[in-house]
Amino acid sequence: MAMKKLINDPDNLVQELLEGFALAHGEQVCLTDDRLVVRAREKEQNKVALVTLGGAGHEPALSGFVGEGMLDISVPGEIFAAPGPPKVLQALKTAQREAGILFIVLNHAGDVLSAKVAGDMAAKEGIRFEQVLTHEDISSAPRTDPDNRRGLVGCLPVIKVAGAAAEAGRSLEECAAIARRMEAGMATLAVAVSGATHPSTGEVIAEIEEGTMVVGMGQHGEAGGGTQPLKTADETAEIMLEALLDDIDAKAGDELFVLLNGAGATTLMELYLVLRRVNALLKERGITLARSLAGEYLTVQEMGGFQMCVGKLDEELKALWDAPCDAPAWTRS
Repeated sequence: MAMKKLINDPDNLVQELLEGFALAHGEQVCLTDDRLVVRAREKEQNKVALVTLGGAGHEPALSGFVGEGMLDISVPGEIFAAPGPPKVLQALKTAQREAGILFIVLNHAGDVLSAKVAGDMAAKEGIRFEQVLTHEDISSAPRTDPDNRRGLVGCLPVIKVAGAAAEAGRSLEECAAIARRMEAGMATLAVAVSGATHPSTGEVIAEIEEGTMVVGMGQHGEAGGGTQPLKTADETAEIMLEALLDDIDAKAGDELFVLLNGAGATTLMELYLVLRRVNALLKERGITLARSLAGEYLTVQEMGGFQMCVGKLDEELKALWDAPCDAPAWTRS
């Protein structure tokens, strides 16, 4: 497939997209001279700061999650590449405060390595932080092997509830416990129906034959759980939801959130059809769809498909989900 994108010099791509992003959302975020995306209105120093890192090219993630009630700093890397440890360390230094930092990392090799090196350096400098790793992709490893599970769009609900807790003045230990509780009770599965191209190189990220879909595709085109004939919205919802509910051991009486994340070329129409079927399936099992989101939050350029993330909610997590936030990708008044 040939790349068709409106770009300029690939070497300046990330800098230019971040400048445009900051212009589009100037009331919520700022771009620093050292290319960190930070809150436009800085959080009080007596409240825990939230920091994350990750490659560009997945817009609005991850910088779209920066704002009041969510992240304080996002450290963007190059397209689909983790930022280097010095940049991550700079973010931790910038966020440093007595209340501490909640450092949220998606489980991808480059992100984890940069976070480890930067974290070790930050610890030597006396910077107080807790790291939470998100690894909820059920296609990459079983629940008994969390270290080999990829982190997908599940980072968003983790950031939301932990950010709300931080905004409310909860301690670092409390914010970390809330983030880990949300992360432990959720699972994500992706399906891809068409591939994408790398905006810097023009190379094909993933090629998917006409009339087929791949269940379990990673967000960089990593191999999934298998190719099968393209299904209807209802059939796809059934395949994905059954696997996810089994993974989190959902039972009648549970309250869940469902997050449908479009991969880049999937329409809202399709996501709404899937969500409608998900709700019906949950009702059949006696499970409550307590909260839901459908839209584009973590994309893979022009890939067709979506990620389905489900997770268990309790009264505290529901209240934190509902708390006000003001970030480019999620605003609640």
